[in-house]
Amino acid sequence: MTEPRRVSRPTARQRAVAERTQGTILRRRIVNGVMTGVVGLAAVITTLPLLFILFHLAKEGASSIDLSFFTEMPKPVGDPGGRGMANAIVGTLILIAIACGIGLPIGIGAGLYLADYKATKLANVVRFLADVLSGLPSIVIGIFAWQFLVKPIGHFSALAGGVALAAMMIPMVTRTTEEMVRLVPTALREAALALGYSRARTALAVVLRTATAGIVTGVLVAVARIAGETAPLLFTAFGNHFWSVQLGQPIAALPLQIFTYAISPYDEWHRLAWAGALVLIGVVFVISVAARFVTRSKVGAGAGD
Repeated sequence: MTEPRRVSRPTARQRAVAERTQGTILRRRIVNGVMTGVVGLAAVITTLPLLFILFHLAKEGASSIDLSFFTEMPKPVGDPGGRGMANAIVGTLILIAIACGIGLPIGIGAGLYLADYKATKLANVVRFLADVLSGLPSIVIGIFAWQFLVKPIGHFSALAGGVALAAMMIPMVTRTTEEMVRLVPTALREAALALGYSRARTALAVVLRTATAGIVTGVLVAVARIAGETAPLLFTAFGNHFWSVQLGQPIAALPLQIFTYAISPYDEWHRLAWAGALVLIGVVFVISVAARFVTRSKVGAGAGD
């Protein structure tokens, strides 16, 4: 028969080490729990302003939104009907279309140049100026647009407003395009060049096509940014209470209509201003969701490959 194995008792030093280890683990768990709670609280506080804005907009403006809001024109206070902002909604879409038509080709082209010729002096200068322009207050862009576009012509116009918004869009699209193009593997460029593609064709047919999803995301974010701008339009598009889609004439826009109604002394216009703000933030929300959808689709496709 084998003798029973004797279990050795831990020494005093081993017990002290075990107690210190347990104390350290407990302290780390407490610190981890506290910091997780603090970070979670910070995340909740971050979303509170947006939730409060959405709740207040829905409370004040949802009752004024119906089919007539999207189909009727605004009318003076006291006149029957006129509870709509159809001209402002269409005007906002026209201004965004003008800004995209001008800003996207310039911004994407500049981003491609910065990514391909990133070490040149011109690229460094353009990159620096794009960063400065991104932080420029929108009202300053509006003043410059008024000085060089509105004043020489002698009147406000939708085209001037679109150019002002395009000036705000260009630096954002430029920097986004540069970053997305830099993420394209170098092997794709080398393979295209080895097959006889020119550098320009490689950039347009291979690099740009590969980075399309990321660029589209940046474009949608830029559009969401300019959709709610008011200051540049005050100096350029000016606003219009009538139906107008002429690019050479003043045009209505949702931010301008909201501003006009908000500073008025009439309660009815105040309610319409809240409704317009709710529609505007809805447009921005849809654009933001579209940007997230494009990003997730790209990530999912990449994971599947």
